Amino acid sequence: MSKWEDMRQIAQGDLEALKVAEESYGDSWKRRGGVGAFMMLARKFDRIENQTKDQEWDIFKAGIEYSGEDGLLDDIRDLRRYLLLVEQQILNQITPPTDDEEDL
Repeated sequence: MSKWEDMRQIAQGDLEALKVAEESYGDSWKRRGGVGAFMMLARKFDRIENQTKDQEWDIFKAGIEYSGEDGLLDDIRDLRRYLLLVEQQILNQITPPTDDEEDL
């Protein structure tokens, strides 16, 4: 499988995970506004930073060292998914979706 296909599957997995999370949590990620959303991103990055610091900032080594269920990849996935939510929110503020686009 090519790296592009791997990335397509990762992105598709993110979308599916976000849909499931929204069913449980709704839009709680933005409940405290833009500052709260920024702090949520910062906390995720802080966790990634803490794990890589112990590995001399080598994120690939850290990924091996912290490969458990709540390991580095979990934090990377969470950060990437939160970034998708933030990007989508900002884009919708710039150009609100039409009724036809909301359910895509």
